[in-house]
Amino acid sequence: MVTREIVSVTDLVTFLLYINVFTDPVKTLIDFTEQFQNGYSGYERFIGMLDVMPDIEDAKDAEPLEQVQGNICFQDVSFRYEKEHDAVLQHINLEVPAGKYVALVGPSGIGKSTLCSLIPRFYEVTDGRITVDGKDIRRLQLKSLRDNIGVVQQDVYLFAGTVYDNIAYGRPGASREEVMEAAKNANAHTFIMELPHGYDTDIGQRGVKLSGGQKQRLSIARVFLKNPPILIFDEATSALDNESEKVVQESLEKLAANRTTFVIAHRLTTIRNAQQILVLTEQGIEEQGTHEELLEKMVFMQACII
Repeated sequence: MVTREIVSVTDLVTFLLYINVFTDPVKTLIDFTEQFQNGYSGYERFIGMLDVMPDIEDAKDAEPLEQVQGNICFQDVSFRYEKEHDAVLQHINLEVPAGKYVALVGPSGIGKSTLCSLIPRFYEVTDGRITVDGKDIRRLQLKSLRDNIGVVQQDVYLFAGTVYDNIAYGRPGASREEVMEAAKNANAHTFIMELPHGYDTDIGQRGVKLSGGQKQRLSIARVFLKNPPILIFDEATSALDNESEKVVQESLEKLAANRTTFVIAHRLTTIRNAQQILVLTEQGIEEQGTHEELLEKMVFMQACII
């Protein structure tokens, strides 16, 4: 139309300017509508999650757990996830004195993590009972029970924020000196000071800016700061290389000193120093003893077969 002189160049430019003026608010309105729908959907899911009532709650006569020694006893404990499912654990009887270092070994899926998850009542026992210092955990306040238990898992969850904030999450209100002392005990202080801003370095969502060994040491520092009398290590070194595993293992051994400790592991290096090793099978606790005692049993059985 311009080449045929039906429309002048100035009219074309004016038209294009008006089109932009008209379409920009329309685009803004569309973007806002999309954001509003996404936000409303997320808000509904959030409210739905808050409205979910927990399956495990405090009993009416629940009492706080105080002056914990760490004696743990499983009395004929059985557990299944649903009524129609097969039992994961059956008739487990186990007594762990305060301060003892116990390792759990066995094939994957046999119930090692489930057994340890019963102690802080992440799941409720189906039959039998578990006691801490002679008190049934179902008669204890959940918060006080879990305040006295520290868990170090294979999959470490770190929050977006600084190194300091992530360690301080173990005990809100702790001083900076206490956080630094916990990091030193976990063999984490040295690598933290090498970061761009030290303890004030942002580590990204889930600690993406750190290596696996560094994240694991921050998790251990968090538990050092919490200082619980009962510990659970759920395959805490299985995803690490040999060098990182050695450093993390030293931190775990230091943390476990004089605490009741349950260690779930497949690597021999993790369980070699355990005071008692429990071998779990489908029949329950098949064997138990120290590393040397179990080796002797194995050698004896092989000799009998030969």
